[in-house]
Amino acid sequence: MIRVFIKTLKESNLRELAHFESGAWVMVESPTEEELADVAGRFSIDLGLLKDAIDFYEVPRIEIEDSATFIYTQFPIEAGLHIVTIPVLFVLGRDFFITVSSKRFPNIDRFLEEKLEFFTTQKTKLFLQLFSEVNSAYNQHLTRIIRQVKSSRIKLEKITNQDIIQLVAHEEVLNNFLSVLIPTRNVLNSILTGRFVRLFEEDKDLVEDLSLDNLQLTEICKSNLKNIVNIRDAYSTIMTNNLNSIMKLLTSVTVVLMVPNIISGLYGMNVELPLQNSPMAFIALTGAIVVISVMILLFFIRKFF
Repeated sequence: MIRVFIKTLKESNLRELAHFESGAWVMVESPTEEELADVAGRFSIDLGLLKDAIDFYEVPRIEIEDSATFIYTQFPIEAGLHIVTIPVLFVLGRDFFITVSSKRFPNIDRFLEEKLEFFTTQKTKLFLQLFSEVNSAYNQHLTRIIRQVKSSRIKLEKITNQDIIQLVAHEEVLNNFLSVLIPTRNVLNSILTGRFVRLFEEDKDLVEDLSLDNLQLTEICKSNLKNIVNIRDAYSTIMTNNLNSIMKLLTSVTVVLMVPNIISGLYGMNVELPLQNSPMAFIALTGAIVVISVMILLFFIRKFF
């Protein structure tokens, strides 16, 4: 789907156009091969660069071709029960601004419903505003992950296998976030040099803020990864201790139960045995078994519990 919008400094409302005009924002969302070819032909852009924007494995990077700047990054979305990152491409040309993504851009309605002040003719500022929404999307998902990780840490002694599975899933998501955030910071640092995008003083401040936000998100990811590892290690230690306690108990019970088995086994043999003709033999043997079993049990309790 291709949509074209324009809003200039002289206009108060965002307008959707049927055809491209200079200074417009071309929003390409979930494009077909034909739509990508149409955009590439219309703006004289390498089709391969546009196709990279819908490549799931595309990494954040920046490059210039034919006076147009191509900036790739990724934004997080929920895909069922999982969180994945989707590539997005920003193209800043002489008289156009293009965004290409295979999924709906995060918080895009804030722009389309004009809840934010922006102008399509200010390409660099619009790009930075959209980039800020990418950081916001990461922050939203990280906030939820942090809450769930803290919950698992609080109820550590009652943690379940499902909680461990969830922590492993969070760990995978955080590693995926880091694989995007770290190269994205390199992209922002490259933009800050002014070699790829012309920046005004206000724009430089925005890029610096985005870079700082990116650094904070990176540190949050690393911190939560450490917390998850610590929780899993603590859980493993607790489970090992519990298993040791159970093994000690079972060993103690086994030894205690061996006493009556040994005595009853001996008196089941067809040989001469003490007290075999006494009417008090059963009571005496039962008493001996109880006394010996209790002594062994008390020994194990004092020694191992």
